[in-house]
Amino acid sequence: MSGAAGMRLDRYVSQAAGLSRAAVRTLLRRGAVSVDGIVVKSADLHVPAGGRVELEGAVLALPGLRYFMLNKPLDVVCSTSDGGHLTVLGLLDEPRRELLHPVGRLDRDTTGLVLLTDDGQWSHGITAPRRHRDKVYCATLAEALAASAVERFAAGLMLKGEDRATLPARLEILAPTVARVTVQEGRYHQVKRMFAALGNHVTALHREAIGGVVLDPALAPGEYRALREDEVEALR
Repeated sequence: MSGAAGMRLDRYVSQAAGLSRAAVRTLLRRGAVSVDGIVVKSADLHVPAGGRVELEGAVLALPGLRYFMLNKPLDVVCSTSDGGHLTVLGLLDEPRRELLHPVGRLDRDTTGLVLLTDDGQWSHGITAPRRHRDKVYCATLAEALAASAVERFAAGLMLKGEDRATLPARLEILAPTVARVTVQEGRYHQVKRMFAALGNHVTALHREAIGGVVLDPALAPGEYRALREDEVEALR
């Protein structure tokens, strides 16, 4: 029952039995659900660690937690739902994909590595600001970069509308208008705004890695695969 402790009973039954929350609440009212042999009708009961949950006499178990990497294409939204655009979940051919969520976000016009999971604790550990996870991007720019840009990124840049500079970032100039950037924050449009602070403009942005996990070069835009165990643990 790993990961069940603290989970609401209606959510637990929904995930374990593949039922909607509304259907689960109906079953709860009927007395069809028990926890450790006691019938429970309260949807907001939190399942205890090691708790035995039964539905009409059958023991329920949560499906294993899932971890994926996706090569996000252009014009796909990093959210669980969007009325007007395809979302990253829409690219997945997985059962109960609605239980998955993207770990952080990429803009619609940014491509590359997106992590998806149904493990909220793992996800929070990656996105928590205090963790300072490296995020690596390849940026294509409208104008050639001056060599001094490397030092300016390393010193931290003051972004428009903010009152504190960015943390030091690593900039590697790959070609006059192409650069690799490593940041440890997740400020709004951060990489684009950092180049804007130098008077330049990002025309294309691609995320290559998060915290040492690198986008699999075998994945074409729109393709995904499960993370290996070592990749999951590298981000834990």
